[in-house]
Amino acid sequence: MASPRVRKVADRIKVIVAEMLERRIKDPRLGFVTVTDVRVTGDTQQASVFYTVLAIGGEQSAEDLAGTAAALESAKGLIRSEVAKQLGMRHSPSIEFFHDALPETARQIDDLLDRARAADEAVAAVRTGATYAGEADPYKKPRVETDDDADDDEDDTEDDDTA
Repeated sequence: MASPRVRKVADRIKVIVAEMLERRIKDPRLGFVTVTDVRVTGDTQQASVFYTVLAIGGEQSAEDLAGTAAALESAKGLIRSEVAKQLGMRHSPSIEFFHDALPETARQIDDLLDRARAADEAVAAVRTGATYAGEADPYKKPRVETDDDADDDEDDTEDDDTA
């Protein structure tokens, strides 16, 4: 959607479809539907409406999704005529409904993050009593000369002079 006009049309379609689903569509197969996004082509001839279905009691079944999809498909003509009437455009866009899988994907990502967090906590628990594998201070230090080392160096230099 390149132009601001197309974005305004998409936003208006989103509001109209949401209001229609809430007030005028009385299909018993229709669940708790939320319109998440509307994408309109640049020539405003086609509109893709993305929706999610709120599952009552946790998990949503394939039957609920299929029933909601069938209800939206059967109400497509009524929704399109209302969109055309409220937009006042010469050509009303054709409407397609797509189930938005974003909430399920977000739930899967949250589950993966929880598992990673649990694995990090397990590693932190193992690390608490651990010690280093090598010496306590593994870095080399500059050599400090003692008196014994200085005497040894003098003996070496005398041997070198006589040789």
